[in-house]
Amino acid sequence: MKGLLITLVVLVGLAVVADRVAVGFAEDKVAEQLASKGHLAGTPSVDIAGFPFLTQAFAGDYEDVRIALSAKDLDQPAGTSADVRLHGVHVPLSSVLSGSVEEVPVDRIDGTATLSYQLLAAQLGGDTTLRREGDGLRITKTVQLAGYTLPLTAAGTVTLDGDDLVVDVQKASGAGVDVPGFLVGKVSDLLDLRYTIPALPFGLQLTSVQPADDGVHITVAAKDTVLRG
Repeated sequence: MKGLLITLVVLVGLAVVADRVAVGFAEDKVAEQLASKGHLAGTPSVDIAGFPFLTQAFAGDYEDVRIALSAKDLDQPAGTSADVRLHGVHVPLSSVLSGSVEEVPVDRIDGTATLSYQLLAAQLGGDTTLRREGDGLRITKTVQLAGYTLPLTAAGTVTLDGDDLVVDVQKASGAGVDVPGFLVGKVSDLLDLRYTIPALPFGLQLTSVQPADDGVHITVAAKDTVLRG
């Protein structure tokens, strides 16, 4: 009996190892396919969730594929990234084995794209800084106007307007200095920002936006997507 138990433990261990080796190989292949069919500039990091993997592979259905996209993968400026999850990925095992995957149907995709505050601040130039403040942003910048050097601070709201991220400042004030009242209204517009978000892969659409500690988070989603080369 003891020998049988040891044999069973060894067999289970080998099965687990085989499963993990298989999923590692599959993740590499999926990453290559996503780079091609998602028209990416680089190869993303892929994690196929769920255990065991081999049962998913035999069925040709993967319930949860997680993808981490860097700025390089997206061919976008530093400070851009996206983490997406593909739910219900359908790739027949026969197509994988024959290397004839022409399209990849996906039931649903959701995730988050991140734009760093450094990236957004660069759009306003100068010494601009942005940080989260509640559900909005705190913006500081020194501007030159009408012969004055004005260090400004303002609270801004963040919204989506189509494919544009919009930071709207209602009223700016001096940061530790007296600012002539007739200038305060004029300089508020200098802190407004409109940034066109680059097209995202996999047919993803922008759904909402929320400031976070590491940047502005934009939720993205798509349904019934087919990835083609």
